[in-house]
Amino acid sequence: MAVRRITTRNARFQQWQAQLTNRTKRQRAGEFLVQGVRPVSLAVEHGWPIRTLLYDAERELSRWARGLLGEVPAEQVAMAPELLAELGEKDEGAPELIAVAELPPDELTRIPVGPDFVGLVFDRPTSPGNIGSVVRSADAFGASGVVVTGHAADVYDPKSVRASTGSLFGLPVVRSPGHREVLAWLDGAGRHGRAVTVVGTDEGGSAPVDAFDLTGPVLLLIGNETSGLSTAWRERCDTLLSIPMTGTASSLNAANAASVVLYEAARQRRAR
Repeated sequence: MAVRRITTRNARFQQWQAQLTNRTKRQRAGEFLVQGVRPVSLAVEHGWPIRTLLYDAERELSRWARGLLGEVPAEQVAMAPELLAELGEKDEGAPELIAVAELPPDELTRIPVGPDFVGLVFDRPTSPGNIGSVVRSADAFGASGVVVTGHAADVYDPKSVRASTGSLFGLPVVRSPGHREVLAWLDGAGRHGRAVTVVGTDEGGSAPVDAFDLTGPVLLLIGNETSGLSTAWRERCDTLLSIPMTGTASSLNAANAASVVLYEAARQRRAR
């Protein structure tokens, strides 16, 4: 395979550089950057479409990097280390390899709704790091998929991708304009005999999360970090549950709250 070389901040480099911070540029190009050995490895392992592999033109590459360059059917670009360091956003030195991955379609049907369905909606999150952390927990506790709704930080922001530690590539994650699209998707599942219980979380919930049966098909809702769930989502909830807490903390970080509820659903299913 022919290898391109980039040693100056040319138009191609500037395009990738812009994708680090500009959601519109990522969307327009239909791609995003994947940094780190584990995320890149999991993207490849799960068959995620990789468009380009960028690697350090001056370093003796590891067996891992050489293996990817030999196995992944993607464009290869040998890049000056100082340019790769900028794209890698590392404080010290350049990474040896970065992948440019294709954006998947934002189709809710990518998330399977079966008898063991556990979905999680993150409503209007403002922190990309929290999105990645929620995806990581959803993956760890066996969720079917994650939906990010409303005006929100981007799932494919580098901070989100890094925080997911590769779970983004092993779990369907879909961006949705709002609750209407998600509810239409659930209604479709209901017509096929898979009615889904919608469970919100709130400090004023009617029952603690461990007192509610989460063993059936369920959609768990986590609200915005500051304002919680939107009014529309609250009105659609079949129940609002609280997370019992002691001490002086009045609430949990959104990603931590998601982890607690996902763990409780997984715990109940194991016990069943």
